Amino acid sequence: MKVATDINDPIENHDLAKKTVYSILFSIAFAHLLNDLLQAVIPAAYPILKENFNLSFTQIGLITFSYQMAASILQPIVGLYTDKRPKPYSQIFGMLFTMSGIVILSYASSFSMIIISVIFVGIGSSIFHPEASRISFLASGGKRGLAQSIFQLGGNAGTALGPLLVALIVVPNTQYYIIWFVAVAIIGLIVLSRIALWYQNHLSLRSTKKTVINLPDLSQKQIIVSVIILMVLIFSKFFYMASMSSYFTFYLMEKFALSVQEAQFHLVLFLASCAIGTLIGGPLGDKFGRKYVIWFSVLGAAPFTLLLPYADLFWTGVLSVIIGTIMSSAFPAILVFAQELLPKKLGMVSGLFYGFAFGMGGLGSALLGNLADHTSITYVYYLCAYLPLIGIVAFFLPNLKKK
Repeated sequence: MKVATDINDPIENHDLAKKTVYSILFSIAFAHLLNDLLQAVIPAAYPILKENFNLSFTQIGLITFSYQMAASILQPIVGLYTDKRPKPYSQIFGMLFTMSGIVILSYASSFSMIIISVIFVGIGSSIFHPEASRISFLASGGKRGLAQSIFQLGGNAGTALGPLLVALIVVPNTQYYIIWFVAVAIIGLIVLSRIALWYQNHLSLRSTKKTVINLPDLSQKQIIVSVIILMVLIFSKFFYMASMSSYFTFYLMEKFALSVQEAQFHLVLFLASCAIGTLIGGPLGDKFGRKYVIWFSVLGAAPFTLLLPYADLFWTGVLSVIIGTIMSSAFPAILVFAQELLPKKLGMVSGLFYGFAFGMGGLGSALLGNLADHTSITYVYYLCAYLPLIGIVAFFLPNLKKK
Protein backbone atom coordinates (compact mmCIF):
# COMPACT_ATOMS: atom_id res chain seq x y z
CA MET A 1 0.00 0.00 0.00
CA LYS A 2 1.30 3.44 -0.89
CA VAL A 3 1.37 5.99 1.92
CA ALA A 4 0.76 9.37 0.34
CA THR A 5 2.27 12.43 1.96
CA ASP A 6 1.82 15.10 -0.70
CA ILE A 7 -1.53 16.92 -1.00
CA ASN A 8 -0.94 16.93 -4.77
CA ASP A 9 -0.54 13.17 -4.90
CA PRO A 10 -3.37 11.72 -7.07
CA ILE A 11 -3.70 8.64 -4.85
CA GLU A 12 -4.25 10.77 -1.78
CA ASN A 13 -6.59 13.06 -3.68
CA HIS A 14 -8.65 10.02 -4.70
CA ASP A 15 -8.86 8.78 -1.09
CA LEU A 16 -9.80 12.20 0.29
CA ALA A 17 -12.56 12.64 -2.26
CA LYS A 18 -14.08 9.23 -1.42
CA LYS A 19 -13.80 9.39 2.37
CA THR A 20 -16.85 9.93 4.59
CA VAL A 21 -16.05 13.25 6.25
CA TYR A 22 -18.05 13.20 9.48
CA SER A 23 -16.72 16.56 10.66
CA ILE A 24 -18.25 18.20 7.57
CA LEU A 25 -21.45 16.15 7.80
CA PHE A 26 -22.04 17.26 11.38
CA SER A 27 -20.98 20.84 10.57
CA ILE A 28 -23.43 21.13 7.68
CA ALA A 29 -26.10 19.48 9.87
CA PHE A 30 -25.43 22.12 12.55
CA ALA A 31 -25.67 24.85 9.92
CA HIS A 32 -28.97 23.28 8.81
CA LEU A 33 -30.11 23.37 12.45
CA LEU A 34 -29.37 27.10 12.68
CA ASN A 35 -30.97 27.85 9.30
CA ASP A 36 -34.18 25.94 10.06
CA LEU A 37 -34.33 27.30 13.62
CA LEU A 38 -34.53 30.79 12.12
CA GLN A 39 -37.20 29.63 9.66
CA ALA A 40 -39.18 28.06 12.53
CA VAL A 41 -39.37 31.45 14.26
CA ILE A 42 -42.01 32.45 11.68
CA PRO A 43 -44.75 29.87 12.45
CA ALA A 44 -43.80 29.85 16.14
CA ALA A 45 -44.56 33.58 16.28
CA TYR A 46 -48.01 33.18 14.69
CA PRO A 47 -49.98 33.37 17.97
CA ILE A 48 -48.20 36.63 18.84
CA LEU A 49 -48.63 38.10 15.36
CA LYS A 50 -52.27 37.00 15.23
CA GLU A 51 -52.99 38.86 18.46
CA ASN A 52 -50.87 41.95 17.65
CA PHE A 53 -52.29 42.47 14.16
CA ASN A 54 -55.70 40.79 14.55
CA LEU A 55 -54.92 38.35 11.74
CA SER A 56 -57.32 35.79 10.32
CA PHE A 57 -56.28 32.19 9.64
CA THR A 58 -56.31 33.08 5.93
CA GLN A 59 -53.73 35.83 6.54
CA ILE A 60 -51.60 33.43 8.57
CA GLY A 61 -51.78 31.00 5.68
CA LEU A 62 -50.70 33.78 3.30
CA ILE A 63 -47.64 34.50 5.47
CA THR A 64 -46.58 30.86 5.22
CA PHE A 65 -47.44 30.80 1.52
CA SER A 66 -45.27 33.88 0.83
CA TYR A 67 -42.29 32.44 2.70
CA GLN A 68 -42.60 28.97 1.23
CA MET A 69 -43.09 30.19 -2.34
CA ALA A 70 -40.01 32.44 -2.10
CA ALA A 71 -38.08 29.37 -0.98
CA SER A 72 -39.80 27.04 -3.44
CA ILE A 73 -39.49 28.86 -6.77
CA LEU A 74 -35.83 29.82 -6.44
CA GLN A 75 -34.41 26.52 -5.15
CA PRO A 76 -34.42 24.53 -8.43
CA ILE A 77 -32.96 27.57 -10.24
CA VAL A 78 -30.18 27.92 -7.66
CA GLY A 79 -29.53 24.15 -7.84
CA LEU A 80 -29.41 24.11 -11.65
CA TYR A 81 -27.00 27.06 -11.70
CA THR A 82 -24.64 25.61 -9.08
CA ASP A 83 -24.60 22.23 -10.87
CA LYS A 84 -22.65 24.00 -13.61
CA ARG A 85 -20.90 26.60 -11.44
CA PRO A 86 -20.52 25.48 -7.79
CA LYS A 87 -20.45 28.45 -5.40
CA PRO A 88 -18.80 27.44 -2.09
CA TYR A 89 -19.59 30.78 -0.43
CA SER A 90 -23.19 31.15 -1.66
CA GLN A 91 -24.66 29.85 1.61
CA ILE A 92 -23.14 32.78 3.48
CA PHE A 93 -25.21 35.15 1.32
CA GLY A 94 -28.24 32.96 2.04
CA MET A 95 -27.73 33.37 5.78
CA LEU A 96 -27.42 37.15 5.35
CA PHE A 97 -30.84 37.20 3.63
CA THR A 98 -32.32 35.14 6.48
CA MET A 99 -30.80 37.42 9.11
CA SER A 100 -32.25 40.47 7.34
CA GLY A 101 -35.70 38.84 7.37
CA ILE A 102 -35.48 38.21 11.12
CA VAL A 103 -34.54 41.85 11.77
CA ILE A 104 -37.45 43.12 9.65
CA LEU A 105 -39.88 40.71 11.38
CA SER A 106 -38.86 41.94 14.83
CA TYR A 107 -39.62 45.55 13.81
CA ALA A 108 -42.66 44.78 11.61
CA SER A 109 -45.55 47.16 12.24
CA SER A 110 -47.92 45.99 9.51
CA PHE A 111 -49.04 42.87 7.67
CA SER A 112 -47.11 43.96 4.54
CA MET A 113 -43.86 44.25 6.52
CA ILE A 114 -44.40 40.73 7.86
CA ILE A 115 -44.78 39.47 4.28
CA ILE A 116 -41.56 41.23 3.20
CA SER A 117 -39.66 39.79 6.18
CA VAL A 118 -40.70 36.18 5.50
CA ILE A 119 -39.87 36.55 1.78
CA PHE A 120 -36.31 37.49 2.79
CA VAL A 121 -36.15 34.38 4.98
CA GLY A 122 -37.50 32.30 2.08
CA ILE A 123 -34.82 33.62 -0.29
CA GLY A 124 -32.16 32.72 2.28
CA SER A 125 -33.55 29.21 2.50
CA SER A 126 -33.59 28.84 -1.29
CA ILE A 127 -29.89 29.67 -1.46
CA PHE A 128 -28.92 27.45 1.48
CA HIS A 129 -30.58 24.11 0.77
CA PRO A 130 -29.38 23.03 -2.72
CA GLU A 131 -25.67 23.61 -2.01
CA ALA A 132 -25.93 22.30 1.56
CA SER A 133 -27.53 19.10 0.30
CA ARG A 134 -24.76 18.75 -2.31
CA ILE A 135 -22.10 19.17 0.41
CA SER A 136 -23.80 16.42 2.42
CA PHE A 137 -23.77 14.18 -0.66
CA LEU A 138 -20.09 14.89 -1.42
CA ALA A 139 -19.02 14.30 2.18
CA SER A 140 -20.98 11.04 2.45
CA GLY A 141 -18.28 8.74 1.07
CA GLY A 142 -21.06 6.59 -0.40
CA LYS A 143 -23.16 6.46 2.80
CA ARG A 144 -25.78 8.65 1.22
CA GLY A 145 -28.80 7.72 3.30
CA LEU A 146 -26.87 8.18 6.54
CA ALA A 147 -25.44 11.49 5.33
CA GLN A 148 -28.85 12.79 4.31
CA SER A 149 -30.33 11.70 7.64
CA ILE A 150 -27.60 13.52 9.58
CA PHE A 151 -28.21 16.60 7.44
CA GLN A 152 -31.99 16.40 7.85
CA LEU A 153 -31.65 15.71 11.58
CA GLY A 154 -30.01 19.11 11.93
CA GLY A 155 -32.88 20.77 10.11
CA ASN A 156 -35.55 19.01 12.13
CA ALA A 157 -33.76 19.74 15.40
CA GLY A 158 -33.68 23.42 14.45
CA THR A 159 -37.38 23.32 13.53
CA ALA A 160 -38.10 21.84 16.97
CA LEU A 161 -35.91 24.31 18.86
CA GLY A 162 -37.42 27.36 17.17
CA PRO A 163 -40.86 27.18 18.85
CA LEU A 164 -39.25 26.32 22.20
CA LEU A 165 -36.98 29.38 22.10
CA VAL A 166 -39.84 31.60 20.90
CA ALA A 167 -41.98 30.32 23.80
CA LEU A 168 -39.19 31.10 26.28
CA ILE A 169 -37.86 34.36 24.84
CA VAL A 170 -40.56 36.07 22.78
CA VAL A 171 -43.97 34.98 24.16
CA PRO A 172 -43.39 36.31 27.71
CA ASN A 173 -42.15 39.62 26.28
CA THR A 174 -42.88 41.32 22.96
CA GLN A 175 -42.47 40.82 19.22
CA TYR A 176 -39.29 42.94 19.32
CA TYR A 177 -37.48 40.15 21.20
CA ILE A 178 -37.31 38.23 17.90
CA ILE A 179 -34.20 40.37 17.28
CA TRP A 180 -32.29 38.09 19.67
CA PHE A 181 -32.31 35.40 16.98
CA VAL A 182 -29.80 37.48 15.01
CA ALA A 183 -27.20 35.88 17.30
CA VAL A 184 -28.13 32.49 15.80
CA ALA A 185 -27.54 33.89 12.30
CA ILE A 186 -24.10 35.19 13.29
CA ILE A 187 -23.10 31.73 14.56
CA GLY A 188 -24.40 30.33 11.26
CA LEU A 189 -22.19 32.71 9.28
CA ILE A 190 -19.11 31.51 11.17
CA VAL A 191 -19.92 27.82 10.66
CA LEU A 192 -20.75 28.26 6.97
CA SER A 193 -17.47 30.11 6.39
CA ARG A 194 -15.52 27.10 7.65
CA ILE A 195 -17.62 24.69 5.55
CA ALA A 196 -17.09 26.86 2.46
CA LEU A 197 -13.32 26.48 2.80
CA TRP A 198 -13.63 22.66 2.88
CA TYR A 199 -16.05 22.70 -0.06
CA GLN A 200 -13.68 24.80 -2.15
CA ASN A 201 -10.74 22.48 -1.35
CA HIS A 202 -12.89 19.41 -2.06
CA LEU A 203 -13.87 20.75 -5.48
CA SER A 204 -10.18 21.27 -6.24
CA LEU A 205 -9.37 17.69 -5.24
CA ARG A 206 -12.18 16.26 -7.36
CA SER A 207 -10.99 18.23 -10.37
CA THR A 208 -7.69 16.29 -10.34
CA LYS A 209 -9.37 12.93 -11.01
CA LYS A 210 -12.07 11.54 -13.25
CA THR A 211 -15.31 11.04 -11.33
CA VAL A 212 -17.29 7.85 -11.98
CA ILE A 213 -21.07 8.44 -11.87
CA ASN A 214 -23.36 5.45 -11.29
CA LEU A 215 -26.42 5.74 -13.53
CA PRO A 216 -29.72 3.96 -12.79
CA ASP A 217 -30.62 1.07 -15.07
CA LEU A 218 -33.89 2.72 -16.11
CA SER A 219 -35.32 4.26 -19.25
CA GLN A 220 -35.94 8.00 -19.46
CA LYS A 221 -39.69 7.36 -19.19
CA GLN A 222 -39.22 5.26 -16.03
CA ILE A 223 -37.10 8.02 -14.47
CA ILE A 224 -39.74 10.68 -15.25
CA VAL A 225 -42.58 8.52 -13.85
CA SER A 226 -40.53 7.79 -10.71
CA VAL A 227 -39.85 11.50 -10.15
CA ILE A 228 -43.59 12.24 -10.52
CA ILE A 229 -44.44 9.51 -7.97
CA LEU A 230 -41.90 10.97 -5.53
CA MET A 231 -43.43 14.43 -5.94
CA VAL A 232 -46.93 13.03 -5.28
CA LEU A 233 -45.54 11.58 -2.04
CA ILE A 234 -43.98 14.95 -1.19
CA PHE A 235 -47.43 16.52 -1.71
CA SER A 236 -49.04 14.03 0.68
CA LYS A 237 -46.38 14.40 3.36
CA PHE A 238 -45.92 18.17 3.33
CA PHE A 239 -49.61 19.05 3.03
CA TYR A 240 -50.18 17.09 6.22
CA MET A 241 -47.06 18.50 7.88
CA ALA A 242 -48.31 22.02 7.04
CA SER A 243 -51.42 21.34 9.12
CA MET A 244 -49.18 20.44 12.07
CA SER A 245 -46.46 23.10 11.82
CA SER A 246 -48.82 26.03 11.16
CA TYR A 247 -52.01 25.13 13.02
CA PHE A 248 -51.32 22.47 15.66
CA THR A 249 -50.94 25.08 18.41
CA PHE A 250 -54.28 26.68 17.43
CA TYR A 251 -55.91 23.23 17.33
CA LEU A 252 -54.71 22.45 20.86
CA MET A 253 -55.72 25.88 22.16
CA GLU A 254 -59.21 25.60 20.67
CA LYS A 255 -59.96 21.96 21.49
CA PHE A 256 -58.25 21.64 24.89
CA ALA A 257 -58.14 25.30 26.05
CA LEU A 258 -54.33 25.30 26.39
CA SER A 259 -52.28 28.47 26.77
CA VAL A 260 -49.93 29.58 23.98
CA GLN A 261 -46.86 28.27 25.83
CA GLU A 262 -48.49 24.91 26.65
CA ALA A 263 -49.49 24.45 23.02
CA GLN A 264 -45.99 25.43 21.86
CA PHE A 265 -44.42 22.75 24.05
CA HIS A 266 -46.70 20.13 22.45
CA LEU A 267 -45.57 21.39 19.06
CA VAL A 268 -41.94 21.02 20.17
CA LEU A 269 -42.59 17.37 21.09
CA PHE A 270 -44.05 16.73 17.64
CA LEU A 271 -41.12 18.44 15.92
CA ALA A 272 -38.61 16.56 18.09
CA SER A 273 -40.21 13.29 17.00
CA CYS A 274 -39.71 14.44 13.40
CA ALA A 275 -35.99 14.79 14.12
CA ILE A 276 -35.86 11.22 15.44
CA GLY A 277 -37.71 9.86 12.42
CA THR A 278 -35.37 11.70 10.07
CA LEU A 279 -32.32 10.14 11.72
CA ILE A 280 -33.83 6.66 11.34
CA GLY A 281 -35.06 6.97 7.76
CA GLY A 282 -31.76 7.37 5.90
CA PRO A 283 -29.82 4.42 7.39
CA LEU A 284 -32.89 2.14 7.04
CA GLY A 285 -33.05 3.12 3.38
CA ASP A 286 -29.35 2.25 2.96
CA LYS A 287 -29.93 -1.16 4.54
CA PHE A 288 -33.36 -2.31 3.34
CA GLY A 289 -33.96 -0.21 0.24
CA ARG A 290 -35.33 3.32 -0.02
CA LYS A 291 -38.53 2.24 -1.78
CA TYR A 292 -39.73 0.28 1.26
CA VAL A 293 -38.85 3.02 3.73
CA ILE A 294 -40.72 5.58 1.58
CA TRP A 295 -43.75 3.31 1.31
CA PHE A 296 -43.94 2.64 5.04
CA SER A 297 -43.18 6.18 6.19
CA VAL A 298 -46.05 7.79 4.25
CA LEU A 299 -48.72 5.09 4.21
CA GLY A 300 -47.76 3.78 7.66
CA ALA A 301 -48.79 7.04 9.32
CA ALA A 302 -52.40 6.77 8.07
CA PRO A 303 -53.89 4.76 10.99
CA PHE A 304 -52.55 7.31 13.46
CA THR A 305 -53.59 10.42 11.52
CA LEU A 306 -57.11 8.97 11.24
CA LEU A 307 -57.26 8.50 15.03
CA LEU A 308 -55.83 11.91 15.97
CA PRO A 309 -59.02 14.06 15.66
CA TYR A 310 -60.88 11.73 18.05
CA ALA A 311 -58.20 11.55 20.78
CA ASP A 312 -58.11 13.31 24.16
CA LEU A 313 -55.17 15.57 25.08
CA PHE A 314 -52.88 12.77 26.33
CA TRP A 315 -53.42 10.55 23.29
CA THR A 316 -53.21 13.55 20.96
CA GLY A 317 -49.68 14.08 22.27
CA VAL A 318 -48.80 10.39 21.89
CA LEU A 319 -50.27 10.13 18.38
CA SER A 320 -48.55 13.33 17.22
CA VAL A 321 -45.18 11.91 18.28
CA ILE A 322 -45.87 8.62 16.43
CA ILE A 323 -47.02 10.49 13.32
CA GLY A 324 -43.99 12.78 13.37
CA THR A 325 -41.56 9.87 13.75
CA ILE A 326 -43.07 7.79 10.94
CA MET A 327 -43.73 10.56 8.40
CA SER A 328 -40.40 12.33 8.80
CA SER A 329 -38.44 9.17 7.97
CA ALA A 330 -39.60 9.58 4.36
CA PHE A 331 -37.79 12.71 3.22
CA PRO A 332 -34.13 11.53 3.44
CA ALA A 333 -35.07 8.37 1.53
CA ILE A 334 -37.10 10.34 -1.06
CA LEU A 335 -34.31 12.85 -1.66
CA VAL A 336 -31.53 10.25 -1.98
CA PHE A 337 -33.79 8.14 -4.25
CA ALA A 338 -34.25 11.20 -6.48
CA GLN A 339 -30.51 11.95 -6.45
CA GLU A 340 -29.79 8.37 -7.54
CA LEU A 341 -32.32 8.72 -10.37
CA LEU A 342 -30.50 11.83 -11.67
CA PRO A 343 -26.94 11.65 -10.30
CA LYS A 344 -25.57 14.18 -12.80
CA LYS A 345 -27.91 16.92 -11.53
CA LEU A 346 -27.52 16.85 -7.74
CA GLY A 347 -28.12 20.57 -7.20
CA MET A 348 -31.13 20.72 -9.50
CA VAL A 349 -32.69 17.60 -7.93
CA SER A 350 -32.07 18.83 -4.38
CA GLY A 351 -33.44 22.26 -5.24
CA LEU A 352 -36.45 20.78 -7.02
CA PHE A 353 -37.45 18.53 -4.14
CA TYR A 354 -36.73 21.02 -1.37
CA GLY A 355 -38.51 23.67 -3.42
CA PHE A 356 -41.52 21.46 -4.12
CA ALA A 357 -41.65 20.46 -0.45
CA PHE A 358 -41.63 24.11 0.63
CA GLY A 359 -44.16 24.96 -2.07
CA MET A 360 -46.56 22.23 -0.96
CA GLY A 361 -46.12 23.30 2.65
CA GLY A 362 -46.90 26.90 1.76
CA LEU A 363 -49.84 26.07 -0.49
CA GLY A 364 -51.18 23.66 2.12
CA SER A 365 -50.92 26.27 4.85
CA ALA A 366 -52.73 28.89 2.76
CA LEU A 367 -55.56 26.55 1.72
CA LEU A 368 -55.96 25.02 5.17
CA GLY A 369 -55.99 28.47 6.79
CA ASN A 370 -58.80 29.54 4.48
CA LEU A 371 -60.64 26.29 5.22
CA ALA A 372 -60.27 26.87 8.97
CA ASP A 373 -61.78 30.35 8.62
CA HIS A 374 -64.82 28.93 6.79
CA THR A 375 -65.26 25.83 8.97
CA SER A 376 -63.11 25.25 12.06
CA ILE A 377 -59.55 24.33 12.88
CA THR A 378 -60.79 20.94 14.11
CA TYR A 379 -62.39 20.20 10.74
CA VAL A 380 -59.00 20.72 9.09
CA TYR A 381 -57.63 17.74 11.04
CA TYR A 382 -60.57 15.53 10.14
CA LEU A 383 -59.88 16.25 6.46
CA CYS A 384 -56.06 16.03 6.53
CA ALA A 385 -56.21 12.65 8.28
CA TYR A 386 -56.74 10.97 4.89
CA LEU A 387 -53.69 12.48 3.15
CA PRO A 388 -51.19 9.71 4.12
CA LEU A 389 -53.35 7.15 2.27
CA ILE A 390 -51.86 8.62 -0.92
CA GLY A 391 -48.67 6.79 0.12
CA ILE A 392 -49.98 3.68 -1.66
CA VAL A 393 -48.46 5.05 -4.91
CA ALA A 394 -44.96 4.26 -3.55
CA PHE A 395 -45.70 0.66 -4.57
CA PHE A 396 -45.02 1.68 -8.18
CA LEU A 397 -41.47 2.96 -7.56
CA PRO A 398 -38.76 0.83 -9.21
CA ASN A 399 -36.04 -1.03 -7.33
CA LEU A 400 -32.93 0.84 -8.37
CA LYS A 401 -30.02 -1.02 -9.96
CA LYS A 402 -26.85 0.70 -11.12
CA LYS A 403 -25.04 0.47 -14.43
